Amino acid sequence: MEILTWSTLSSAEQKTALKRSPLIGDSGLEQSVRAIIDAVATRGDAAIAEFNQKFDGFNSATKNLNGQGSGELRMGEAEIAAASARVSPELKAAIAKAMANIDVFHSAQQFRPIDMETEAGVRCELRNEPIEKVGLYIPGGSAPLISTVMMLALPAKIAGCEQRVLVSPPPINDAIIYAANACGITEIYQVGGAQAIAALAFGTETIPAVDKIFGPGNRYVTEAKRLVSQDGRCTVCIDMPAGPSEVLVIADSDANCEFIAADLLSQAEHGPDSQVILVTDSQAIADGVNDALTRQLAALPRCDIATTALLSSRTFIVDDMLQAAQVSNQYGPEHLIIQTRFPREVLKNIRAAGSVFLGAYTPESVGDYASGTNHVLPTYGYSRAVSSLSLADFSRRFTVQELSAKGLIGLGQAVMTLASNELLDAHKNAIAVRLASLEK
Repeated sequence: MEILTWSTLSSAEQKTALKRSPLIGDSGLEQSVRAIIDAVATRGDAAIAEFNQKFDGFNSATKNLNGQGSGELRMGEAEIAAASARVSPELKAAIAKAMANIDVFHSAQQFRPIDMETEAGVRCELRNEPIEKVGLYIPGGSAPLISTVMMLALPAKIAGCEQRVLVSPPPINDAIIYAANACGITEIYQVGGAQAIAALAFGTETIPAVDKIFGPGNRYVTEAKRLVSQDGRCTVCIDMPAGPSEVLVIADSDANCEFIAADLLSQAEHGPDSQVILVTDSQAIADGVNDALTRQLAALPRCDIATTALLSSRTFIVDDMLQAAQVSNQYGPEHLIIQTRFPREVLKNIRAAGSVFLGAYTPESVGDYASGTNHVLPTYGYSRAVSSLSLADFSRRFTVQELSAKGLIGLGQAVMTLASNELLDAHKNAIAVRLASLEK
């Protein structure tokens, strides 16, 4: 990776050096995705069938590319059972272990209601209700993300979402189907890409519309989520901007170059539009990591993908760990690995990251799969304002207030004064008529 000394760069050069992969900035992306959304919104299942054939070679009238399945958009119980039976016992055990940790961590996030008097006679509450209908997008393609099923389906189940709809590009990997079934998903639809997002937003003859869409994806999926969330023809929310993967590693002179290179490549192999960054105060570490990258890259089956991602990746030499934290905060990484002698000291200065991994023995991979935290995280620097996925995202909160006559008498004059100063006389009158009735 290209090595740059942070302090020698101007502010403009620093900003440029922290830009995401240019592959993200496709000027024709919005137009292409909008056309797909419009087609699905207008023609429903017919458009889905066309796009499945065009993009995934999936003919709704025949079996999947792997020769298995009904070819229908929705998978039947027998098809789910058959796919589950083909999953190895070893993989089932790994899925069970990951599910247990994810369940424990997310169950601990259960909402605790608030019910209190802010003053005498004024009762205020904060309540929580699950979102009824949620759509879960699971990426497929060259790297079917089995783990994403657990990261979405388990919190949705724990939160109490009544209808949990899963979509994934055909042919859906058997392990994705098994994990979905193990997590309580009964509605699985064979459709991916922007067309899947459009189907969840608008609904089709087969696929139900949902209230909120969750899940990461490539830049087409990310753009589709953005567009449907702003489309006046539907009322759907999205979890966050979650697109191509990225990691930033902060390392000092005590770090292990082989570990760092392995962590960088674990994200670079996700896709050509992924990005990895190393921030270190040691030139020796920077050089050592480049050497390790060359050795490890040659052995990767997804070498070509990772190599492309590394073209938009770089190393920054900083003065100290405080400056390293400042660079990281400015970038706002999806994943942040702190491999230093005292990682929690560095953590004190971290303000923006999707998920943080501390120490030499905490690779990003554990968070991706089985530590218990959620791996659906904000990318593109959105971690400066957007949080990692949690149980709260599958619910909506609302407030309740109840005033007694005594409460209204005590609060009424303040409300009328504020309303009057805002020139909202009807607001003031809503208080005044009640106070007048109490005086009688």
